[in-house]
Amino acid sequence: MTLVLKDNPTLRDFQQYVLQMKQERGFNTTDKFYECCLLAEECGEVISAVRKNSKNGSIGSGSKVGDVAEELADVFIYICSLANMHGIDLEQAFRDKEEKNKQRTWKRL
Repeated sequence: MTLVLKDNPTLRDFQQYVLQMKQERGFNTTDKFYECCLLAEECGEVISAVRKNSKNGSIGSGSKVGDVAEELADVFIYICSLANMHGIDLEQAFRDKEEKNKQRTWKRL
């Protein structure tokens, strides 16, 4: 199978692509807890990349500045994967949540 993400993909297209990619590569598609652990690890890598790219960030000798875009893409992949494992349509979940958020009163501290 050749993986192809169509031009102008929807969120549903991304979810389908991630499922096919994980199946094709033999990656986890059922262990939700393990997937959460991997997501948490990738979130930590985003934080590290942002810190290393910040004005006050520091990195050790031999280290290289993390690529925030790549780390965010990894997080996105794991989010799509977890949604797939739970049978969640992320686009619909986003729309539903945003409708609830529109009804909230937001306070600024």
